[in-house]
This record gives sequence, C-alpha cells and structure tokens, in this order.
Amino acid sequence: MAAQVVLLAVVCAIIGVATGFALRDSLVKQLDGKLWESAVKIGRNSQRMQYPMPGGARPGPLDDPGFPPGTLALVRLGDGVTDTQRQPTGFGDREGLSTAVAGQMETVPVDGQAHTATLDGLGDHRLLSVGTPGGGVVTVGMPLADVNSTVGRMAWILGGVALAGVITVSLAGALIVRRTLRPLERVAATASRVAELPLHQGEVALAERVPEEYADPDTEVGQVGLALNRMLGHVGKALEARHASETRVRQFVADASHELRTPLAAIRGYAELTRRTPDEVPEQIAHAMRRVESEAVRMTSLVEDLLLLARLDAGRPLARDPVDLSRLVVDTVSDARIAGPGHEWRLELPPDAVQVTGDEHKLHQVLANLLSNARTHTPPGTTVTTSLSTTDGAAQVSVSDDGPGIPAGLQAEVFERFSRGDTSRSRAAGSTGLGLSIVAAVVASHNGTVRLASRPGRTTFTVRLPR
Repeated sequence: MAAQVVLLAVVCAIIGVATGFALRDSLVKQLDGKLWESAVKIGRNSQRMQYPMPGGARPGPLDDPGFPPGTLALVRLGDGVTDTQRQPTGFGDREGLSTAVAGQMETVPVDGQAHTATLDGLGDHRLLSVGTPGGGVVTVGMPLADVNSTVGRMAWILGGVALAGVITVSLAGALIVRRTLRPLERVAATASRVAELPLHQGEVALAERVPEEYADPDTEVGQVGLALNRMLGHVGKALEARHASETRVRQFVADASHELRTPLAAIRGYAELTRRTPDEVPEQIAHAMRRVESEAVRMTSLVEDLLLLARLDAGRPLARDPVDLSRLVVDTVSDARIAGPGHEWRLELPPDAVQVTGDEHKLHQVLANLLSNARTHTPPGTTVTTSLSTTDGAAQVSVSDDGPGIPAGLQAEVFERFSRGDTSRSRAAGSTGLGLSIVAAVVASHNGTVRLASRPGRTTFTVRLPR
C-alpha cells in the first residue's frame, strides 16, 4: 500500500508539473496575442504622433482606450522622435517610462517575436518589437505577474487536491486491503495453531483447518487457505500412519521384551546351577558358563530397559509418592563411588531436605544412569560433582564432570535411543545407548526437563522436576 501511495504521489506530481507548464504556455500565448493586437494598434496610430495637438502636446502611444493594465509602449519614429508610456491601471492614467526601462526595451530585437525580460523595477514582462509603415519601431510590453499568479494559484489548488486525494486513497486503500486480506489472518492463525502442536511425538489429532468461507478457490487468499487445508490433510494422514507404525513397533518391543525375560531367566539359572555344581567342571566349560551368565545378565538389563521404555511410551502411569530427593542423591552418589573408585565424587546439597512427587525407583534409575554415564565416558581421575538445589518451585539436580566433553555434533542426539558417543568417549562397560533415553523418558513422565551443556573440560546434565 505504501508503494502504491508513493506511485500515486509521483503521478500526481507529474500531472501537476505538466498541467502547470501547459497552463503557463497557454496564458503566455494569450498574452502574446494581446501584445500583437496592441503593437498593431499603436503602429497604425504612430503617424499621427509626429504632429503636435493643439496646445503643442503630441499624442501618446497609449492615449487610445482598450489597452490592458500594465501595458508599456515605446515608439521610435523615423524622424528620430521617441515616445514612451505606461498604463499602470485600466482607468486611463498614463505615465512615462524611466530611462533604464526605455533602454532595456530598445534592445528588444525587431523580429516580430515576443521575448521575456526582467525590467528594472517592474519585474518580468513579455516584450514585442515590430516595424511601422513609416520606418519606425513600436515596442510593446505586458507584465507576466498575472500569468505567474494564475499558475501559482493553480499549483496550490492542484497540490492541495492531490494531497487530499493521496490521503483519501491511502486511508480507503488501507481499509480495502485490510478487509480483503482479513481471511489471510484466519489462515495464519490456523497455521500458528498447527505449529504449536507436538507433531514430533505421540498421537496427534490434526483437526485444525481453515474455515470453508476462507478457502474460496475463486480468490487468491482462498486459494492459500484451500492449499493449506490440503496440506494439513496429507500431513494428518502421514501422522496417523506414523503413529500406527510406532504403535506396532512399541507393541512388538514390549511383547518381545516380556517374552525374552523368561528364557533369559532360565539361561541365567542353568548357568548359575552349572557353576554351583559340586562336580568338577573343566576350566574351559566353567569359563564358557561364566561368559554365558555374564552375557545373560547384560541381555536381561537390555530387555528390562526396552520394556521400561515401551511402558513409558504406552503412557502407563507411574507411582506418585513423596520422594526424598536429598536421600536419593546421597544413595546414588554412594553407589557410584563404590562402582568407580578411580573417579573423584563430590556432592553439594542444600541444608534442608528436598522432596518431590514421583516414582522413587524410576528417579533412582535417572540419577544412576547419569552417574554411570559420567563414570563410563570419562577417564579415571575425573571429578564428578552432583548438586541439588531448588529454584522457582522446582527441584534441580545437576551432574557435572571435567572430562573431555561431548562433541558438538552428537549433543543433539544424546537422548535418542541407541545413541553412542564416538571414540573420544569410551564405550567401556558394554553401553547399550539406552541410558540417557531412559533419563529423558522418565523425566518427561514426571513433567520435568533435562538439558545438556557440554564443552571440552565441562559437561553438565541438568534435571528439573516440579516440587
């Protein structure tokens, strides 16, 4: 709209300038016509100016009536007689011209063409010089003041009209454009509501659509609304298909994990039974059975992790009991100190106990996974600090280490399932890549958040839980 207003203003300015020049040219031509009439009239009467009237006075060039106000006349007769006159008004008064003005008029070429000149003390005039039958010269001048005044008034009027027109068009155009594009606001509002939906996870009911009255295919804005509705329809079908696929996969994982628990328990039992038999077992067989038992334990842990994630994905409710987070932190750090004697473990607690509402077993697993992650992926001698604090109605647990840090390219994926660090962070202890994904899932099920900040020499996981 601003561009259209500027364009309109430029067009009005061009029209005003062109109109001003055209009007001035027309008025000057009319003035030149009057100059010719006056010059011809004075030229016809120039012969009688040679003869004095009774009393000795000569007739002047403007003595006859009918000359416009402000007319100047200079007559040079063949016998060297020169006479000048000026008619200030149209009421018959006459006066002579000054020597300076007469000298300027004498310089006008005798070519029958009107010329513009600025006369001394009189302003701009149009001057015309013509010859007379007796060999004399008649020079006539008329002021341009009326022409300039008329053009000036026209400029002010045209400028005012153009300004009023531009303002009117601006206001009316803004109202029209706003009214015309109002459906686009509804389209944008629909898109904004869709953008706020959690499309990246879970089942999404994508019921948002642009109302039918704003999806008219005969208008440009309606075409946008119609296209957005089509797109939302395709996205909704894709989300339904994705959710159905994820549901089948989660159900399969849950079923498979549940079914694997029994044979794994049997494998561990028989391996342990073989190890405890009083009969002598060859060393190779004993070693093999120890490996079978060890791998069965590791596989059981993996199955339990997968089953926990499947249950969390299914939205199964967790226990909602008071949990002494201070005691829980002390216990998990104590366990980590025993599991990792090569690390330096530090603990920072507030003076008062901190309690939250949640599942104590699952929160213990969150802290244990974070501490295990710090122990596993940092070299011996690393300092691991666990701090507990309260802020803004939430409990905050931070686990920090001064190890090598997590590469920037992997930080966005650390909470994904089966995500592993590269060789800069050790893969000792048979990491499955599910620990941090369990942390994220459990914290989310408690309506909390978990964040990561890492750089070389400083890695911090921060868990916030509502109190």
